[in-house]
Amino acid sequence: MAVPPPSPSAILEAKQKVRRQLRALRRNHVALLRKQGRYDSAIGTLARRLLDHAPPGASIALYHAFGDEIDPASLARLLTARGHTLALPHVAADRTTMRFLAWHPDQPLVTGAFGLHQPHEDNAEIAPAMIVTPLVGFDRQGGRIGQGAGFYDRAFARLPGAIRIGMAWSVQEVANLPLDPWDVPLHAVATEQEWIPIGGAAA
Repeated sequence: MAVPPPSPSAILEAKQKVRRQLRALRRNHVALLRKQGRYDSAIGTLARRLLDHAPPGASIALYHAFGDEIDPASLARLLTARGHTLALPHVAADRTTMRFLAWHPDQPLVTGAFGLHQPHEDNAEIAPAMIVTPLVGFDRQGGRIGQGAGFYDRAFARLPGAIRIGMAWSVQEVANLPLDPWDVPLHAVATEQEWIPIGGAAA
């Protein structure tokens, strides 16, 4: 799929403002959880919540956490123990193409484009049945805002049958996000507080 055209300036500026605000909220929330000694339990609760909604035997794409993003490492171990095939995003050297490549938690990752930690390019490509994506922000209409490069929107459009699940801290929720026409909605969001189904998605 082609790279989406640039956002109209008003939407682009609104997204940038929201990203700044939500990154600060996320950073402060994580710092507070760590200070209170609740970080690991919050991560564990979120992982088990998402595990409960993973279709049996489904291939699942996770991600390697960056900064204050929720780390799905514990979820990866739980899914592997239950027999799921896992994949991680791999961004090619052209910095525009992202594929999901097979990965096991015991496999080392390599450093790729943008400094991302990802599977080796020779790993098999997977068409996951469920895609778990990190979020900068979300709303209850299925809107999501990420880092802004459009990788996940292109992946969602290429894999329309995949279940799209966001992982976020509860403080990253807003009432309504500024969105572009090509932004693909989520089916559900998992936070440390709740599972949020979108529209007609199963609870």
